[in-house]
Amino acid sequence: MVPAVSEAAPLGLLQLVLWSAVLAAAVACTVIVVRHHLKASDGDSPDLLFWDLFGGAVVIAPALLIPAVASPPAGLALAAVAGVSAIAAYRSSPAVLTWYETRRRRRVDGPLCRAAAVVHEEILGRWARYELDPALAISYPDLADVARPETADFVKALREAETLKTAWDSGYPHAVDRLGQALDRAEAAAGVPASLRPAPFTGTRFTGTAQRR
Repeated sequence: MVPAVSEAAPLGLLQLVLWSAVLAAAVACTVIVVRHHLKASDGDSPDLLFWDLFGGAVVIAPALLIPAVASPPAGLALAAVAGVSAIAAYRSSPAVLTWYETRRRRRVDGPLCRAAAVVHEEILGRWARYELDPALAISYPDLADVARPETADFVKALREAETLKTAWDSGYPHAVDRLGQALDRAEAAAGVPASLRPAPFTGTRFTGTAQRR
């Protein structure tokens, strides 16, 4: 008689650890991918969901059945590992997906944000003239007076741009646009002649994936 599989190939501790690792990774990845696609498609793609589940089952089923045939207690232990992994992945998936989306946006929006940072520094240098140059400070004191609506709007736009730059947010390029436009208005309201100002910030200077806030 052919010997039982459990007798011919007993499941050792190392094998159990390896199967557990494979199973936990497969279950976690399947849960996260399914939640990602459900969120991205709003549940309107059953075919995509089927292939997500099928791809996970291709790994999960053997990782459960092969050890279970060799050792039923090991199969029960692995089933528990699968359950715990599924619960942990489900609970942590929002954080994982948020991290993934942040990395993706930074990669996609990186060139726009870097270009915006250069313009941001130019705007700061342009504004600093009215504080560092005594002649300009005396001639246009309204640019240092936050009681003026246009100057107050500029300071508000400056804070927004600085905050989004720190976070490297996808809305940062448009915040820099708004900052430049706010400085244009503040200079015009203060009576700064066009000869002392560069080209105005009309329209959106940065285009691409960055979104308006």
